[in-house]
Amino acid sequence: MALDLAEHEALARVGIRHFWTGRSKSLRVGEGSQGGERTSVLGGKNMDGFLAIVEELVRRNGLPHAQIHTASRPLLTLPGYFRPTKLWDVLVIDRGALVAAIELKSQVGPSFGNNFNNRTEEAIGTAHDLWTTIREGALGEQPRPFLGWLILVEDCVKSRTPVRDRSPHFRVFPEFQGASYLGRYDVLCQRLMREQLYTQASVLTSPREALIDGAFGSMSPTTGLTAFAASLAGHVAAWSAVRPE
Repeated sequence: MALDLAEHEALARVGIRHFWTGRSKSLRVGEGSQGGERTSVLGGKNMDGFLAIVEELVRRNGLPHAQIHTASRPLLTLPGYFRPTKLWDVLVIDRGALVAAIELKSQVGPSFGNNFNNRTEEAIGTAHDLWTTIREGALGEQPRPFLGWLILVEDCVKSRTPVRDRSPHFRVFPEFQGASYLGRYDVLCQRLMREQLYTQASVLTSPREALIDGAFGSMSPTTGLTAFAASLAGHVAAWSAVRPE
């Protein structure tokens, strides 16, 4: 049976408009206060528009009755190994087993440097913690779940400008030398998958003007939205084909 990718691009454009509209409203609320850009980051779940993509992919590829948790904090919590628990953005549960755990992130300017490092460390730590938790048996006997990481990054001059790094003792990997922050995110996503920390890691690009039309792009086919949709759909289809009745 062919995979159903659930009009993921059309749904993403709706999610993009939701993202930029939410940020615009939060910025207006923060005007005149100490909030500003920070208020818009913390003022709402601006990536909620992408939840429909996950739900449609799960429903259409063999798990119409799976539990898809996106809102309730207690139901989005998994045990950890290096910490007691971890709150995820999306959890898909089928008959008590974890089918998928997904993180939805975003980053906008003007500051990209520290935020990139924070996002990187968070992504690596989150995945390593969960895989260790699974190895130690906290989730019981079950197939390997889908781990997904998707980040939406503002497409602007600062995110596309080459960045120079200095390492006084040893050379920086050539892939990072002169790479923009968007380029770094592409390398990050590819290596997160290469090291099997995530089943699929993707970076989407979008300018602030996309508030109107929901425009978005990708840095490479392997880290784009279609790759994310196909990977999740394939995992769900495989799970539904072998899960016990």
